[in-house]
Amino acid sequence: MPHLLRPLLWTLLAYLIGGIPWGLLLVRAFKGVDIRTIGSGNIGATNAFRAGGKPIGFLTLALDFLKGFVPTWLGLGWFGATWGLVAGIAAILGHTFPVYLGFRGGKGVATGAGVLLALSPSAFVGAAVVWFLVAWLVGYVSLASMLAAVTAALVVWFTPASPLLRGVLAVVAFLIVVRHHSNIRRLIQGQEPKIGWRLRK
Repeated sequence: MPHLLRPLLWTLLAYLIGGIPWGLLLVRAFKGVDIRTIGSGNIGATNAFRAGGKPIGFLTLALDFLKGFVPTWLGLGWFGATWGLVAGIAAILGHTFPVYLGFRGGKGVATGAGVLLALSPSAFVGAAVVWFLVAWLVGYVSLASMLAAVTAALVVWFTPASPLLRGVLAVVAFLIVVRHHSNIRRLIQGQEPKIGWRLRK
């Protein structure tokens, strides 16, 4: 049991790091408002852009990304592939179900992207290309995020990878899509807001 203590503690720490609500903290610190009362009410980067502007939005994006990448990357180096993957899962769960906010968090996209880069750079590149293309062409961040998550799972599924990684990324993609249920409803109703730099026809 002692040899399991350190990776288990690291997994717990990865969850706690993943749960840090950077969007909420930054918007509150610089704008004096609760991000959960603005726009979609989400604590992630997209709503941070709406609530706090570009500097706060980009900073939230970077910090949410890093809180997925760093615990996973360090976990891989210290404890091996399986525990690195477990740390990544913990970070994503921390973001989506943070203990600090009564287990009501974000959608896991930026944090999941950080985890993905640490676990599979090729899948990260594929997902990033899809995200930027969809966001640029149609302007829906939510749609871009869901398709990017599915792309990452497909890239890993059809390239050399462990069955565990394939299964985990499939579950993460499913979780991200499910967490976008309200966005899916707005997309169907034609009420989903768009970002302003999409490709004009």
